[in-house]
Amino acid sequence: MDKQVGSTRSMIVIALLTAGLIFDGFDLVVYGTIVPTFLRDPSQIGPVDTRMAGLLGSWALIGVLVGALLVGTFIDKIGRRKVLLVSYAWFGLGMLLTAFSHSTLVFGSLRFFTGLGVGGVLATTGALVAEYAPPHRRNLFTAIAYSGVPMGSLLAAVTAMLLADDIGWRGMMLIGALPLVTLLPLAWIFLDESPAWLSERKARSEAAPSGPAVERDVPATAATGYRGLFRYHFADAMLVGFMSAIGLLLVYALNTWLPELMIRAGFGATRSLSFLVVMNGGAIGGALLGAYLADRKDPRRVVAVTFAMAAVAIPALSLGLSFAPTMLLVAIVGIGTSGTQILIYGLAATRFPTSVRGAAVSWCAGFGRLGGVCGPLICGMLLSAGLSIEAVLRILAVTAVVGLLCALALRKGASVTPQT
Repeated sequence: MDKQVGSTRSMIVIALLTAGLIFDGFDLVVYGTIVPTFLRDPSQIGPVDTRMAGLLGSWALIGVLVGALLVGTFIDKIGRRKVLLVSYAWFGLGMLLTAFSHSTLVFGSLRFFTGLGVGGVLATTGALVAEYAPPHRRNLFTAIAYSGVPMGSLLAAVTAMLLADDIGWRGMMLIGALPLVTLLPLAWIFLDESPAWLSERKARSEAAPSGPAVERDVPATAATGYRGLFRYHFADAMLVGFMSAIGLLLVYALNTWLPELMIRAGFGATRSLSFLVVMNGGAIGGALLGAYLADRKDPRRVVAVTFAMAAVAIPALSLGLSFAPTMLLVAIVGIGTSGTQILIYGLAATRFPTSVRGAAVSWCAGFGRLGGVCGPLICGMLLSAGLSIEAVLRILAVTAVVGLLCALALRKGASVTPQT
């Protein structure tokens, strides 16, 4: 197991990583908060119908997919710190440029550009957290960091409710560019390279050991990166990838379309945005509790339970309940969607050894974005085809059941690289 470095330094690093994911979460939901504006005001970036809105929502996710998978090809070779710093700068610049777009083509292209950086952040963060956290609390610390995503989503929803009328959608995008002048300088100063990765690199180059000793969890001759991941851990990698794809399909579908779905269900625009706040708040609480249990019990079963919560609560949103019961259901949906996805990242970061951990988290974030890309597109196409809200929610519930089955199909225990 990887030996933890000084606890104070570890807490600083994990705080920075969490802050990075807060901005990622802001980027996730900020588009959902401005979709109603685009649908009703063609003077912003041109005419946008539900199909186009789904397409624009998917461009950022395609960028995340490409960015995360690309990072996985070299993160286990060149280290975590360099990749993360470039990723912070990349997605901050993308958000800045997006604020000045005036057409659907430019807006969509810049959302793709931004997504490349977001993918790098998502892929790198999980590996770093797992390698800085105490071994017996890796799921919890990973959940704390990745809770930054729903925290940022919640921040985007609250900011939209309080400021969107005054600053418009362009101002919302400019807020997402703040990492350029806040997070990036702090990470440059305080973020060190992972000691576990440094130990692996030294062992592989047969260099003399220096600094704090870190116990290696993989033979020095074993393959690294994607090669090692799919050579030694193929079945586990594929199941985690499919779980992530299903989880992110649910996350992005609901974060993009929940305000519009609730408007069509009869709730006002302000109340519809408040559902995003409650959903992401539920995700944070549920993920932290789930991670606490995952460090003590079987993490596969914890993920299966949260998928089951989504399968029950999502179709219940169409029951026509009053505002308060619907808010409770939305909180449960948050646990079963964004909360589940946080636990899946923890599973990817803690299940695999250091030599392939970066590739595993990259695969989880990148392949999972296939579901994230499909989520907004599928919902937009189904709504454009005239399907009812009830039918769309039932389809999403069935998808959650498939995720539950994938979680149960994983073998119990960590995925171990064979000794050679």
